[in-house]
Amino acid sequence: MSTYAPPPDFAPYRTNDGSLTLRSVQLDEHYHSVVGALRESRHVYIDAGLRWIKGEHIDLLEVGLGTGLNLLLSWIEAERSGSMISYTAIEPFPVDLAALRALDHATICGVEEKRSRFEELMTTSANAWMDVDDHLRFRRIERPVQELTDEAAYDVVYFDAFGPNTQPEMWTLDVFARTYRALRPGGILVTYCAKGEVRRTMQAAGFSVERLQGPPGKREMLRATKPIDTTDA
Repeated sequence: MSTYAPPPDFAPYRTNDGSLTLRSVQLDEHYHSVVGALRESRHVYIDAGLRWIKGEHIDLLEVGLGTGLNLLLSWIEAERSGSMISYTAIEPFPVDLAALRALDHATICGVEEKRSRFEELMTTSANAWMDVDDHLRFRRIERPVQELTDEAAYDVVYFDAFGPNTQPEMWTLDVFARTYRALRPGGILVTYCAKGEVRRTMQAAGFSVERLQGPPGKREMLRATKPIDTTDA
């Protein structure tokens, strides 16, 4: 069970690419890279993750919905590619509406027309599926990733928890074994974190792990693949 609880001082912070994130001085942590929130999300989760998945229907799991930037960018990408995403997000601590409006991701992403629907998705009750349009259906679940029991249910996992120093319980062998089982053979997990200990833990869970060039401000990121010729125990 996660022991993390968000501090009370998370506040909007403008990153170097002009987009906004939430930053806590008390925790010395932020939801995105201060070098560029938008650039980081696009690089790690869209370019190195979603765009590698082929097919008209994609089942996606995000560990750490946060401010919803990855969700919004995935919705935009699904429209561009003509695909349909069933998007499940694990988030026990949803960001409140006032903070979401202060961040204004829809304007930053150039899709102001999606603002009200995006806010609705981000503040909806947990567990129920919402059919948004021909390209997105969404649900947020509150149970922690440590209780994930899905098997062969997803094509891609966005692993976007706070870093190992802040949430060490999110980066364990048990957690990566659960996400490994949740992926279909050939599925991928992408994360901004490139620590050697994290990479080795992923490998111990069964993943084939590669280091990729990181977003601006980070040298590397990780992409982990569940081998196709595998059967879960």
